[in-house]
Formats: sequence, C-alpha cells, structure tokens
Amino acid sequence: MIEIKNAELLETIAQRAKELGITRGAIVSLIGAVDTFTISTMPATDATADVITDYELPAEMHGTGEITDGEVHVHATMAVEGDRGLSGHVHRAQVGTWFARAYVLPC
Repeated sequence: MIEIKNAELLETIAQRAKELGITRGAIVSLIGAVDTFTISTMPATDATADVITDYELPAEMHGTGEITDGEVHVHATMAVEGDRGLSGHVHRAQVGTWFARAYVLPC
C-alpha cells in the first residue's frame, strides 16, 4: 500500500514504487480524495487524440492502473459536487485535505 498525503498523486506513487523496487505492477485499487485534478478522455471522432481538462475542485476518487517500466498509468472516477462523476486518464491530482491510497500488486 502506498499512501499519499499533501503531495501529487502520480509523482508520489512513482517515487514510492521506485523506493520499493517495483518497476511493474497492477494498481488494483486507488481510493481517497483530491483537491484538484487533470484528466483526459478521447473525442468521439478521434481515438488517438486527448481532450485534457483541469478541474480546480475537490473530488472523492477511486480508480485502478498499472506501473510499467516505472511509469504510472491511472484511470479514475472523480466524484464531485452535485453527485456527478468525472472519469478518464489521470494526468495530475493534488492530494491535500485528505489522503489517497494505492494498493499495488507487484508483477
């Protein structure tokens, strides 16, 4: 388990995985809350393109992902005010007010 507090989510997972000697693994569960985040999805007309959106609002988070050659790749759903879910590929997520935990199964 990798715990993130007062830090950027992806950077911290990558750093801790490196410290633990994990270069490949499955992030089987990701849970917590973030203060701000950036995610992307694909436009309906081009599966090779990204629509990247920054959100400056807090969100409850759950997701999964992988670590490949030390690189962290996460997809998540962010639950925001109004009982809405925003989901996609995570580019950045700042953990501050609460915490996040990534449960990693090394390969």
